[in-house]
Amino acid sequence: MESLVIRLGSQLGDPVHWLVWSGQEQEIIASGMLDDATQLSTLAQRAGNRPITALVPGCDFYLKWVTLPAKASRKAISAIPYMLEEELSTDINEQFFALGQRQGQLQAVAVVSKQKMFDWLQAINQAGLFCDKLIPDVLALPHTPDTWSMLTLGDQVIVRQDQWQGLQGDISWVLPAVEHFAKQQTTPLQITNFSEVGLTNLANVNAQSQPLEMPMQVLATGALNTTFNLLQGDYKPKKQNKQNWHQWRLAAALAAIAFIASLVDKSIELNRLNTEKEQIRVQIQGEYQRAFPGSPMARLVRKQMEKRIAQLESGGGSTSMLMVLSQLSDAFESSKVKPQSLRFDSARAELRMQAVASNFEALEQFKRLAKDKGFEVEQGAINNKDNQVIGALSIRS
Repeated sequence: MESLVIRLGSQLGDPVHWLVWSGQEQEIIASGMLDDATQLSTLAQRAGNRPITALVPGCDFYLKWVTLPAKASRKAISAIPYMLEEELSTDINEQFFALGQRQGQLQAVAVVSKQKMFDWLQAINQAGLFCDKLIPDVLALPHTPDTWSMLTLGDQVIVRQDQWQGLQGDISWVLPAVEHFAKQQTTPLQITNFSEVGLTNLANVNAQSQPLEMPMQVLATGALNTTFNLLQGDYKPKKQNKQNWHQWRLAAALAAIAFIASLVDKSIELNRLNTEKEQIRVQIQGEYQRAFPGSPMARLVRKQMEKRIAQLESGGGSTSMLMVLSQLSDAFESSKVKPQSLRFDSARAELRMQAVASNFEALEQFKRLAKDKGFEVEQGAINNKDNQVIGALSIRS
């Protein structure tokens, strides 16, 4: 069976790689690269009746194992967004939570912005293509227990760290991040290298180079064998008869234009009301940001402000959140690291935060300065987005 596999960028203006793969013959039928997503329509003839699998950048995802209660009900599973709320820097209502495999009480969850999902699917649909599967590119790399997999695609590096975790971004920061992780290990980090990039100069890394294949071939074979699919829930694809759709597409478009034209007068009034609503929202957001600089805007401002005030007032014995933040003020100022979200566990005297830094070195500087103040610092997941590094930190007094 032949399939069309495309790899979209984080932004619609990024290059799009594509490949037609024959699973039966295990060979490439055709491949290429488009300048951006606006050229996807040129693949319509390539697609034909072939199923389409789309890969999207792993940097736009938060992959997490969530521990559920024993014999968790559907209600418990639906509460997963609220279980992860403190770990996310944006409103959970703006995020899509896709469920992966389940192992005992552990549930794999992929979190991605609804806006990203909309942009990717709209670009595919506007090109006249029908996508059967959508997955993060890091999950398309081969997985071997206790071994990382690495692949380069242009100037991007894709790394699969384990069964449900990966790293993707520009080569300029991904390789230093890999080396930093390796240096912290007691034994060499094992990496299966599917790229031309040499890893022998990375400290404490044992790289096993694989026979060089086209990067999209490696991703295509992995993607087609992956059972996980982001297209679930509201995004679950609805099968359609493509031939009938092409026959009626013009009539449907004309009907849609007529319907939109009939609503012009009401739309003008709605726009006026939305403008007034936006002005009020901006005023509220300004007051909230002035009270809590750097914090993401909450949907329910009053409830969120009450919650944050309670957090600031909480304390664990002689240690409070305000005291910890006061002692870390020099570390924040020197490293230019900014907290996006804060959570204080008074029982453990532990501050958990999602922090943003200009680069990986700034985050390391903050950790060193915090340790100099007598704190214990544990580092969680690190992601790179919009030329910034976002990391999860746990700080104990």
